[in-house]
Parts: sequence; C-alpha cells; structure tokens
Amino acid sequence: MCIIFVLQINPKEAVKFSDFPVSKKTLRGLLEAQYRQPTEIQRQTIGFALQGKDVLGAAKTGSGKTLAFLIPVLECLYRNQWTAMDGLGALIISPTRELAYQTFEVLRKVGKNHEFSAGLVIGGKDLKDESLKIHRTNIIICTPGRLLQHMDENASFHASELHMLVLDEADRILDMGFADTLNAIVENLPKTRQTLLFSATQTKSVKDLARLSLKNPEYVWVHEQAKFSTPATLEQSYVVCELHEKVNMLFSFLRSHLQKKIIVFFACCKEVQYLFRVFCRLRPGISVLALHGKQPQMKRVEVYSDFVRKKAAVLFATDIAARGLDFPAVNWVLQFDCPEDANTYIHRVGRTARYKEGGEALLILLPSEEKGMIAQLQEKKVPISNIQVNPEKLTCVRQKLEAFLAQEKEQKERAQRCFVSYLRSIFLMKNKDVFDVFKLKLPEYATSLGLAVPPRVRFLNKAQKQKDEVTHEISTAADSDEEIKSFKAQFRSDQSSNPDSQSEEEEEEEEEEEEEESDEEVEQVKSRGQLCSTDEDEDEDLKDLDLLTVKRKDVFNVSEDQEEEEDPMAKSKKVSRFKEAKKAQKRNFKVNTKKVFTEDGEVVQQWPPLQTTVVPDDEEDDEDTTGINVEAAKERLRREDQEFDKKEYSRKIKEKHREKRLKEKAARREASKRAKEVSWSFINMIKPGDWIALL
Repeated sequence: MCIIFVLQINPKEAVKFSDFPVSKKTLRGLLEAQYRQPTEIQRQTIGFALQGKDVLGAAKTGSGKTLAFLIPVLECLYRNQWTAMDGLGALIISPTRELAYQTFEVLRKVGKNHEFSAGLVIGGKDLKDESLKIHRTNIIICTPGRLLQHMDENASFHASELHMLVLDEADRILDMGFADTLNAIVENLPKTRQTLLFSATQTKSVKDLARLSLKNPEYVWVHEQAKFSTPATLEQSYVVCELHEKVNMLFSFLRSHLQKKIIVFFACCKEVQYLFRVFCRLRPGISVLALHGKQPQMKRVEVYSDFVRKKAAVLFATDIAARGLDFPAVNWVLQFDCPEDANTYIHRVGRTARYKEGGEALLILLPSEEKGMIAQLQEKKVPISNIQVNPEKLTCVRQKLEAFLAQEKEQKERAQRCFVSYLRSIFLMKNKDVFDVFKLKLPEYATSLGLAVPPRVRFLNKAQKQKDEVTHEISTAADSDEEIKSFKAQFRSDQSSNPDSQSEEEEEEEEEEEEEESDEEVEQVKSRGQLCSTDEDEDEDLKDLDLLTVKRKDVFNVSEDQEEEEDPMAKSKKVSRFKEAKKAQKRNFKVNTKKVFTEDGEVVQQWPPLQTTVVPDDEEDDEDTTGINVEAAKERLRREDQEFDKKEYSRKIKEKHREKRLKEKAARREASKRAKEVSWSFINMIKPGDWIALL
C-alpha cells in the first residue's frame, strides 16, 4: 500500500512539507530547524526521489538543494527500518571538506529525531578512529579521497547493502579532478541502488551517466527556462584593471566597505597566504580571515565558523569556498582573479544573494581576459555590466609592502612563492583565449607585491623557448610550402606546351595530396611544441627561488663523461690551464691575502706565501708585442716548480717533524710527572714507624 500511495505524489500540489508522504520524525525535525515550505527544486526532487527514481537536479545557487536529497535519504532508511547493525545505507559525496561539514550539520538538525547513525568522513581527521566506527554507520557524508582510502584499507567496511548514492556538486565530482577516484568508488557499490545528482551547473553527459549506472533518470532543472542563470537579486559588474594595480584596488575596496561581509576569491593557496599576512599588517579597518587547502582541517573549520559568526569581515579564499557553502548575510563577492570558466564564476557569486536575499558581485579582469571571459558569461546567460574606477580614489600600498619585505625575510619568500604560483595557475589554465601568461607584465607585477626584482620562473622560460621554436618551425614550413607551390606553377606552365603532359584532373589530385601532406607536417610541428603541464614543470617551480635551489656538485664527473660521449671532439675544445692563466693575467686577477703585523708595524706572516719569480730580466724583454713567449713561460714554470714548490714542500715536512718531536717531548714529560705522583702517593701511605723495617 505504501508504494501505491507514493506513486500518487503530485509535486505541484505540495505547498508544505507535510503534503509529502514523509514520516512524523522528519516533519518534526524540519519544523524545529525552521523549514516550513519547500522550494521549487525541493518540491520536484522529493516527489521523484520518494518514488525510488534516479534524479539529476539542477537549480541556481542558494535554492535549497541540500534538503532536496537529505529528506529522501532519511525516508528511504526509515521505510526499510534501518538499524546500526545493517551497516551503510546511504552515501553522500561532496567535493570539499567544508561542504561535507555543512551538509552533516544540516543532517544533524533535520534528522535528530531518527535513530540512524551518521558519520562525517573527511581528510584531516583521525583515520584510526573513523575505521573503528565506519562499519556501523548508516549515513556517511564524505569526500571522495578519504572514502576510497577506507574502502582500500579497512577490511570491515563494505557498501554491499547501499540503497542510495548522492553526489552533491556533481559536475565537480564528475570532472577530471575526481574521475579516477570516483570510478574506483563506483566499482565497490551495488548496481541496484538509487542515485541522486545535484549541482547549480548540472551535467548531461551520457558518458558520465553511464559511468554511474543511472536508470532512466528524471532531469529536474527548475530554472532551465529562466532568463538568467544567476539569482535576480544579485547585482553583477566587472572592472578592467592592470595586473600591477589589483592589490591597490583590493585595499581601496576594503577601505570603502568596512561594515560589509565580503568574500574575496583568489587563484591559488600561496596567493591567499601572502596577501592575508600583508593585509593583516596593512590594517584595512576590517577583520581579515583566510581559508585555503593548505590549512589543517581544524583550522579550516575554525575559520569557517568564525566568518559565519561575524557581522562584518572579509574572507580571503580559494575555490574550496566556491561551491555549496552557505555563508549567511554575505554582501559582496569579489573575484580578485579571473575564474577558470563560467561555471566557476556562477558558483563563486552564489555565496551571496541566497534564498531570495540581495547581494553584489564584482569581477576584476585583466585587459587580456576581458573579451574571452565576457563572451563565456554571456553564453551562460549571466547579466554583467562594466564599471569604471576613478584612479584618484585608489590607495597605493606598494611602498608599505616593500618596507614589510625589507623587515622580514620570511615575508619576502612568501611574496616570491606567490608570484611563481600565480603565474603557474595562469599557465595551466586550459582556455588560452582568456589566459595568456605571456601577455602579463611581470616586472610591474613583482613590484606591486613589494619585490624589487621578479623571481626566476624556469617553467615559463622553458615554455617561451618552446613557443619560439614552434613559431619558427611553422613559419619555415609555411615558407617551404609557398616555394613548392610556386615551383609547381612554373612546372605546369612549362608542361602546358608539352602534348605528353598529364591531364588536368591528375594534376589537381596530385596538388590536393601534396597540400594535405604539407598541412600534416605543420600539424606535427605544432603538436611537437605544445605547451603541456607536467609534474616536472611543477617540481621546477619549487626550484625557481634561490633559497630553495639545491646546489649539486658533479663529484664523479658524470656530466663531463656524457658530454665526451656525445661529442668526441670535446677534449680538443677544452681550455688549457695556460690559456686560463693568460686570461687571468689580462684581468689583473689578485689572490686574497692575509697579513699579520707586529706592534711596530712589521709584517710577521703573510698567506699565501709570496711566490717570487725566477725569470731573469732578459727573458721578459724577449716577449713580443703580440702575446706571451710560450717556450720561455714553460721554462719559467719548470724552474718555479723546482725552486719554489720543492722549498715549500720541504718546509712543510720540517714543520711536521718539528710538531711530532714536540708532541713526543710533551708525552715524555707527562709520563715522568705521573711517575713522580705515584711514588709520592706510595710514600704517604707508609706509617712513620715503618721506615725502620723498610731500611
């Protein structure tokens, strides 16, 4: 009877949560958590999910997608009378720890009247403690990496009885970042399960749906016919700014919005780390917090809770705060760095204007990013307008940054890492129409961070060299192609007068084949020089700074041996010692000396010892004006070896023998002293009356 009742659900008639066939325990939890009326995505999704159907749910950010899957999860286990002994019944996967933590908190409020056990399984927590409890957990909210770790390492954990799988922010989990991890997880899940996928920018990829084994899913996109893909209460604008002016603009923006709650998104963690510490020193007049992936888990939870609690603050964050997180009463979302794509932009701005509340968003673009990014946003139906900033209102903080870096060496190192990390993030972006690292003004950018000199960026130098080589090869191939075509034209003109020449059709076929071959050659040249990001490039980034560079000495002359194998004429190209000495002589090279003076000012010791020449005056006159007399120089060096080097060697030997004799003499003196001490101690032990007996 329960199934018949469920099949009669009409989402359009459901005005309150009580209009759905849900348990009293769930309704009580919703009322206590102040949830009374379902949103549009909740109304449609709950109706399909309670009937046991697979669902793909998509809605604008802040529309209440979390409850849309938590209510079906609770009802599914409640109807099956699930207990702790039955093990895992529902699995909810989130892309970030913060989103998993937030979902877990909502589940605690809504499902507190049920008797199910729920667990938060994320990285940064005690793995051993999780392993002891996870096999008795009914509902698991987790991140992909930690869940797969338990599946691989915990023998007592299994998901053979799983009833429901939920992917929150499914488009992020299904992309290449989590592809291998998700595939490994799905292999351990039963095929007879219900699957729910939710996101603000949902995927319709047949490949993704087949990978998850979805069975005739219901596609719910409540805003598919909407005019815009972002909330109507959100005011969006962008400003075009040079790279070296962005820090000044951020500081000026914060100074003019001291009573607001602001989230600032950056491209990389090291950028957040450096600018957070700098802005704390600059004292903009508002509380500054930082949230990024390099922080310990407990620190991230603390920052998240602290920002939620404050009424006016600014949060410097990477994209880990861009998806799903519900920060109440956020007034502004400022995107300091351009997002990767339009979907990332939509998720970022979704941190404000939630649940029909108002909000504002500002995007800072470089001149090279404006055209491509605005075109993507217009394609995604994002209404955004351009605004101009008065340059006189900007506050320059460059001199203060330079002063901070001069005082603290550690801060300078962070600035260098920030510089390199930002360039790497731009270099690795897929959309080269928007992100072109070679158009950036690096010296000016380094100066804006407080650095006097731009740090070395080895991967960028390597990429520039490859790009120049590819350009040269393509131009060479194009020139050769033009020469071939001109030669063909001349040859055909010569053959036209010949009656035995080929037909026009054969000539056209040959021309098409040759053009295809030339095009293939050009494509091969391009493919050989593609700028691809590898692990080696990322490893080299860490070596870009002098302070991180490890100096290695070629002890076994491996590099020299390899050079000799590659080039058999290498020995003849080596510079002789004589030529090196000649160059040093021309540069007036002087050896460092050390002199010790007496109180009267006389030199007692000089190091190294002066090497007097034994060259007679007549030999110096024999040198011609063009250079050094080689034979005379050889003879001079031979005599110096005999006289100076041998004298120095004999002096060192005599010094060594003298030290040896002094040591032996000191040892004998010490031995005689000990013998006397022993004899006197023996005499003191004899009583005065015993002298007669001894005599």
